Amino acid sequence: MALFFDQDWFDAKLRALALTRDDVAASLRLTREAVDEMWKDQREMSPNDVVMLARLLKIPADEIVTRAGIATPQPVSAPSGGDTSAILKKLDEIDQRMARMERAIAELQSMVIATRPLT
Repeated sequence: MALFFDQDWFDAKLRALALTRDDVAASLRLTREAVDEMWKDQREMSPNDVVMLARLLKIPADEIVTRAGIATPQPVSAPSGGDTSAILKKLDEIDQRMARMERAIAELQSMVIATRPLT
């Protein structure tokens, strides 16, 4: 991982694709000044910036992270290949937990009602 933003590497990638920093600004929906600050390591990249720049440069996001400096966050990606089993398992766990919480709330409500004095 680079300690600082690797301007030369990014500029070479842009030249190879006949792109400019203005193209980067448009892709990231930033001003040219914000992109120049990024290039000077005066502005941190967001995970979305990393993803969008990777798409623009047609390279993996982890390469952007490696070249963009030590504070650059690694974007979290969705499961590949349409594998949703981990997500479904987590949703099932959440559903079961919610059911337990609803039962506990109903029990607490019953206990509160049972302890109210009759008037």
